[in-house]
Amino acid sequence: MDELIGRLATNASIDSAVAEKTVGIILGFLRSEGPSDSVQALIDKIPGAEAAIEASRSGGGLSRLMGGGLMAVGTRLMGLGLGMSEIQNIARELFRFGRDKIGADQMGKIIAGTPGLSQFA
Repeated sequence: MDELIGRLATNASIDSAVAEKTVGIILGFLRSEGPSDSVQALIDKIPGAEAAIEASRSGGGLSRLMGGGLMAVGTRLMGLGLGMSEIQNIARELFRFGRDKIGADQMGKIIAGTPGLSQFA
């Protein structure tokens, strides 16, 4: 997790605490919306991912009010102070990291199998 947070903080120019929250939110979204086998393979390759996902679930009442899907993720990320270009940079960096960890084919399955995600790839 530290490697991923460091890459996001450096390459997307965001604070490491925001990077960690962002990873939890995005991985939680992938877990609920993406192809489960491929997403779990990615999560398993990121030490601390489960804890980040769990931490991102706090404030569940507000999250439920926002609905689900990619729009809710965007709203939550903007709530962390991120703009759309930063969110795109973070997503691209996360996908590069995923390709390094589980390979391009598995990451491609996640991107193709998760509604709305291909626009960030």
